[in-house]
Amino acid sequence: MSAKIEMGPGVAAGFTQRYDGGVSTAPFDTLNLGMGVSDDRESVAENRRIAAARLGFDPDRVVWMNQVHSAEVAVADAPGDVGKVDGVVTTRPGLVLATLAADCLPILAADGEAGVIGAAHSGRMGTAAGVAPAMVAEMVAQGANPARITVALGPSICGQCYEVPPEMQEEVARRSPEGASRTRQGTSGVDLRAAVAAQLRAAGIGHITVDDRCTLESPELFSHRRDAPTGRFGGFIWREAR
Repeated sequence: MSAKIEMGPGVAAGFTQRYDGGVSTAPFDTLNLGMGVSDDRESVAENRRIAAARLGFDPDRVVWMNQVHSAEVAVADAPGDVGKVDGVVTTRPGLVLATLAADCLPILAADGEAGVIGAAHSGRMGTAAGVAPAMVAEMVAQGANPARITVALGPSICGQCYEVPPEMQEEVARRSPEGASRTRQGTSGVDLRAAVAAQLRAAGIGHITVDDRCTLESPELFSHRRDAPTGRFGGFIWREAR
């Protein structure tokens, strides 16, 4: 079940699941939050309202990214679409930052004392490019202290399932050797969580929690590699009213 989690003083977050309500039909059943797939847009809009009600925030206050597998980070001061980026940061109370995934790694971060929150989408290319440390750098530019930042890594495809050609593995390993993995078949793979956790530790982040579910192995989550075409689940973070 999608559930709210605490991310420090005055900050809440949550990750949705595939079948926690929703009105989308197959192959996007049921709580698809992604507008970038060929699902009915009215269904997705209703799903987004359902997810917001379940987690307890205003659906009209959400900041959405047009995710493009980059290391670009935007600073949001209003709800809506912040453009083609894979990281977003805000200091504005009341805004809800969203990240979508279906095998890639959703990242949520907060320095509650400074009032700075961030969200990112880190797939293979974004991990190789360093979107997670780019998000942290922008949070620090907005007043956060790395020693106080708490990060939640959401569900993603695991390193034993994420098979890639050796040259793609090397792209990640050049920046983060921890990201090179072997699959259960003994082939070259990428461990997104290990790579991003190492990047975050190098950026001075000491508080990292991990949802270690593998999207490909967990039917309650969307997985592009398992089911394409399919929907997207969401990670959300926001500062609660006091």
